[in-house]
Amino acid sequence: MKVTNYNKLVRDKVPQIIKDSGKECVCETLPDEEYIKMLNEKLVEEAREYTETGDIEELADMGEVMHAILDYKNTSLEEFQKVRMEKLQAHGGFKDRILLKEVIEK
Repeated sequence: MKVTNYNKLVRDKVPQIIKDSGKECVCETLPDEEYIKMLNEKLVEEAREYTETGDIEELADMGEVMHAILDYKNTSLEEFQKVRMEKLQAHGGFKDRILLKEVIEK
């Protein structure tokens, strides 16, 4: 018998996919504090995978994790977009590709 340990947050359908493949898995439902901690770790994991591969699928995974975090924080997508747009209006986006090299104080 081969056992592989993961201890990571997975998408909701993954346990059934594993069972459908003829394998068994052990899962648990996380309490709030552990869930948000694991979501934050998952966001970093997906960001790292995206920067390593440039694969748009990894970017989509980041989006899914972001949606889960918003849901956990009882924040609607509309509220998130409002905050995003406020920051965009106040500070701009990244379209101009500006690299800040130095700030000189006089």
